[in-house]
Amino acid sequence: MTLQECYAAMEGDYQDALGRLRSDRLVQKFVLKFLADGSYDLLTQSMEEENYAEAFRAAHTIKGVCQNLGLTKLLNSSSELAEALRNGFTPEAIPLTERVKADYRQTMAAIQAFQKEIEG
Repeated sequence: MTLQECYAAMEGDYQDALGRLRSDRLVQKFVLKFLADGSYDLLTQSMEEENYAEAFRAAHTIKGVCQNLGLTKLLNSSSELAEALRNGFTPEAIPLTERVKADYRQTMAAIQAFQKEIEG
């Protein structure tokens, strides 16, 4: 799997990330660092604990990271969730959280497959 194929699998925008980071090496470096980002775990824990201010912060962080890396599908769902949580809990946050979870799993699976491929 190439980096471009990884982006296709996670429905991202490789050209956007390349334009922002300027080299394949940097795109690869930061995409792989995404695997260790704790924002998603913070989001799911905060939602379970009904700590919506912290959930908003986590969703907003995910949105920012995804925007910088061109992770379009996860960017869109995390952005909608962040807006839904901006002023506290709203009923639409529940289905949006499920959408973020699905998009996150898709993104992580693609990055993990790419990582496995490059590590041999």
